[in-house]
Amino acid sequence: MKRILTIQDISCVGKCSLTVALPIISATGVEAAILPTAVLSTHTMFKNFTCKDLDDQILPIAKHWKDENITFDAFYTGYLASAQQIDKVLTLINSLKRERDLVIVDPAMADNGKLYPAFDSSFPKEMARLAAQADIVLPNITEACLMTDTPYRESYDEQFAKEVVKKLAAQGASTVVLTGAAFDGKYGVLIYDSKTEDFGFYAQNKIDASYHGTGDVFSSAFTGLLLRGKSVSDSVKAAADFTAESIRLTKETPGSNWYGVDFERALPILIERIDAK
Repeated sequence: MKRILTIQDISCVGKCSLTVALPIISATGVEAAILPTAVLSTHTMFKNFTCKDLDDQILPIAKHWKDENITFDAFYTGYLASAQQIDKVLTLINSLKRERDLVIVDPAMADNGKLYPAFDSSFPKEMARLAAQADIVLPNITEACLMTDTPYRESYDEQFAKEVVKKLAAQGASTVVLTGAAFDGKYGVLIYDSKTEDFGFYAQNKIDASYHGTGDVFSSAFTGLLLRGKSVSDSVKAAADFTAESIRLTKETPGSNWYGVDFERALPILIERIDAK
C-alpha cells in the first residue's frame, strides 16, 4: 500500500485541512500519515477559536521517522502558518524524500484576490520557494498570481491564466493544476505540464454556493487518486467531480453544517472512480 505524508494543521471541528485529508486519502485506498503543524479547536471562520502551534515538533518528528527508516511515497502540504514552518517542511522533505517520491503542494494562503488574514505580503515569496520544489502545485488564481508577482485580475481570459501558470511552472514545479479557473464563460481546472508544454482543461458546471475547505477536499482526493495510479488528468476529473458533488449535496440538504461540505456522503462516488477506466 502506498503511503502519503500530509503536512498541515488540524482543526478539531470544521471540515478542512487534516480532518478532510485523512478520511479522503484513506478512502482512496492509500495510507495517510499526518504531521499536524498546529491544533485548532475549530477552523478560523468560528469565533474565539484556540490554537496550539506545533512548529517545534516538525523536525524532531522527521528525525524519528528517519531513525526508524519510515518512508513515504508522496509528501502533500496544505496550510502552513509561517515562513519558519515552510523552512522546516523543506528541511523535512529534503531529509526524507527518495528520488521517486512525489511532492504535491497546495499553497493554501489566499483567495478572491486577498491573502488570508494570518499572512503578510512577504509570505507568497516564501510559499513560492516550497512550490518550486514540487512535482505538482495546486493553486487557485489568487495564489498563482501572488507567487509569480503578477497583478491579480478579478476577471481574466484564457491567455492570462495560461501565462500565469507557465510563470509558476518556470519557477520549478513540473505540473501546475489551477483550480477554480474561470475565463471566457468557462469554469473548471486548468492543467499545465511543463515537460510537454501541453495544457488541459476540465470544464464543470459552477454551483452557486461557497463553503470553507473545498480546496482541501479537491487536493486530498487528487493526491490519493494519483497515488493509486491515475493520471494527472484523470485524478483532476475525479477529484473535481467529487468536490462538486460534495458541494451539491451540502447545498441541497436542509440543516447541513454551514462550516464545511458534507464530503462524507460523496465518498462512495470517489471510491467508484478508483477502478473506473
